[in-house]
Amino acid sequence: MSRATKIVATLGPASSTPEVLERMIIAGVDVVRLNFSHGKAQDHIDRASMVREAAARAGKQVAIMADLQGPKIRVGKFDGGRTWLENGQPFILDAGLTELGSNERVGLDYKALPRDVKPGDVLLLNDGLIVLTVDRVQGEEIHTFVKIGGELSNNKGINKQGGGLTAPALTAKDMEDIKTAMSFQCEYLAVSFPKNATDMEMARQLANVAGEPWRHKPHLIAKIERSEAIPVLEQILKASDGIMVARGDLAVEVGNAAVPALQKRMIKMAREMDKVVITATQMMESMIVNPVPTRAEVSDVANAVLDGTDAVMLSAETAAGKYPIETIEHMAAIALEAERAEELTLDADFKNKHFGRIDQSIAMGALFTAHHLGCKAIVALTESGSTALWMSRHKIHVPIFGLTSQPLSQRKMTLYRNVRPILMPTYTDRDTALAKAEQLLVEAGMLKPGDTYAITCGEPMGYPGGTNMLKVCRVGG
Repeated sequence: MSRATKIVATLGPASSTPEVLERMIIAGVDVVRLNFSHGKAQDHIDRASMVREAAARAGKQVAIMADLQGPKIRVGKFDGGRTWLENGQPFILDAGLTELGSNERVGLDYKALPRDVKPGDVLLLNDGLIVLTVDRVQGEEIHTFVKIGGELSNNKGINKQGGGLTAPALTAKDMEDIKTAMSFQCEYLAVSFPKNATDMEMARQLANVAGEPWRHKPHLIAKIERSEAIPVLEQILKASDGIMVARGDLAVEVGNAAVPALQKRMIKMAREMDKVVITATQMMESMIVNPVPTRAEVSDVANAVLDGTDAVMLSAETAAGKYPIETIEHMAAIALEAERAEELTLDADFKNKHFGRIDQSIAMGALFTAHHLGCKAIVALTESGSTALWMSRHKIHVPIFGLTSQPLSQRKMTLYRNVRPILMPTYTDRDTALAKAEQLLVEAGMLKPGDTYAITCGEPMGYPGGTNMLKVCRVGG
């Protein structure tokens, strides 16, 4: 049994050499994340090129996800780089401050904050480690009392408990970064802090325009990290190709205790709506400095896999950690073990479900047939990758092979759970295409003589959305 759950790894100082990156890909990375919160445009262009080259050397297809920074809702800088806040002391967040901050006040990158808060509001700094209660707002100054103190250093993030900050999801920097990401044709574009479907629609429009010179359209991932996004999750999903359960900022806004149930709900909704879903933040956090994960981290990754997530993501673990390759190896092993234990509910998935499209019905028929006949593989001849995506929304211990003539579709499919994307030339004759597909999988060692497999395709061949045929075959028979 090969691993169905995909691994997303973030590039950073610890993983930005060709040698380390190639080892990470061999260890199990399927998607590489470029974090646009750090570095200049040329840095990302160079890293994208390095990813393509390392993947080619490793003999594996890897997608690139460009992750936009989003609005900088942060404090400014301190004299000395940091200060210490005591419980109960007054502290001022000053949008008009131009000098370095002190123990009494600090400036703000987000100048609109005084208009977004009122007395009694709770502000959480540095991922909730520092808690401030708003006493009053005077002009550009927010006067607070420290509820939970500690060390506060330069540029730490600010969240408002319960949400309600008006910062737009797409900043001027993000718009420039979209152009950079399209210049190297990233397969996935992750949008930070979207509040509604309109934010995602705007990002898609900007990406499609920026990608036009290369005739490139990326898939969009909405990072769910604002409390305002939760009530409109369905609309955001409809406007996106997938979501990221971004548990860091989300936990600060809605409370840590609410996140596990939200994670399960988001994964379930995404799968039901034929969208992909990535589970992220602190999955293997201790491995930034330790060579093995904690038992709690092992359970966290396993539970996300059992929930049905398409991918699990590593952030600082691979960007700045001491053990990037070991972290990926541990994550891959945990995912594989969890998949062995998962319950299959394929028959129940199809009860009371209606498929209005021929291609979707064929995809579901292939799953049902392969499951009950004990097929060794499901093969989808697909131009866009949609057939493979629909199949991957249901748990089945039969590998799905997405065979496409489009390199972009091949790389996009690297994120789909239980899908192995393979590049295959287009054939106009159906029988030739089916024979070549079988030959390809036999030569790759995926099928052997006597194996039964289900294969889907469309007639006429080579048109997206045209899947209309299901055939059950036996290798060599």
